[in-house]
Amino acid sequence: MKRILLKLSGEALAGEKKTGFDEEICLGVAAQVKQLTEQGVEVGIVIGGGNFWRGRTGGIIDRSKADQIGMLATVMNCIYVSEIFRHEGMRTAVLTPFECGSFTKLFSKDRANKYFDRGMVVFFAGGTGHPFFSTDTATLLRAVEIEAEGIYLAKAVDGVYDSDPKSNPNTKKYDTVSIREVIEKGLQVVDMTASIMAEEQKMPMYVFALQGENSIVQAVTGAFQGTRVTV
Repeated sequence: MKRILLKLSGEALAGEKKTGFDEEICLGVAAQVKQLTEQGVEVGIVIGGGNFWRGRTGGIIDRSKADQIGMLATVMNCIYVSEIFRHEGMRTAVLTPFECGSFTKLFSKDRANKYFDRGMVVFFAGGTGHPFFSTDTATLLRAVEIEAEGIYLAKAVDGVYDSDPKSNPNTKKYDTVSIREVIEKGLQVVDMTASIMAEEQKMPMYVFALQGENSIVQAVTGAFQGTRVTV
C-alpha cells in the first residue's frame, strides 16, 4: 500500500502498566513504522487516549468537558510517540483540529499531504475536535480525508470475535468479516458511527494485536493473524 492510517490503542502502548507509556513498546512501534517508511509506505497515525482518560467514565462532570480531556490525552500521546519516532531517526508532524499554540500544527488535508510528500510520519491528534465523537470516528474521518488505502487497528486483542473472549471461552474469531456484518451484529471493531462511515466510504480495516513480534509490519504486508474487515 502507498498510504495507510495506523490506529494505536493508548492502553496497548501502556502495556502492563495500564496507564502512561511503556517505552519499550513505543520503541518497538517506532522501529516497525520506520521499516514501512523505508519501503515507501506513507504512514498516518491516530492514538487513543485510554491510557490516560476515558470520557465516558468521567463520572459526574459534563460529557463535553470529559471528551475535551480525552482529546487532550490524545495530544499528549501523539507528542510523546512522535518524539520516540524522532529518536529513531524519522521526521514527524503532529496535527490537531484546534490550536495548541506551538505544540502542534492545525490540521488541513493540504498540510498533511505536504508532510507526506516530505517523507514524514503524520500524527493526527485531538480527535475530531468535537465532543461526542470518539477517536474511532476521528480515525475514519482522517483516513478518508487523506485517501488512505486502509486502516490498521493495533489493539490489545488479536482480532474480531463474535463475543467477548474474556468472558466466553467458546467465542469465535473471524479471519474475515464484512463491515455490514459488523454493523448488524454490533461486533467490537470501531464504534457505530465509525462503522457506518467505513461502509459508506468503502474503507477496509485490518484488526490485529499490537503485542507480538513485528505485528505492524506483518499486518501491512498481509502476513498477519488478525481479522480483515471487508467493504
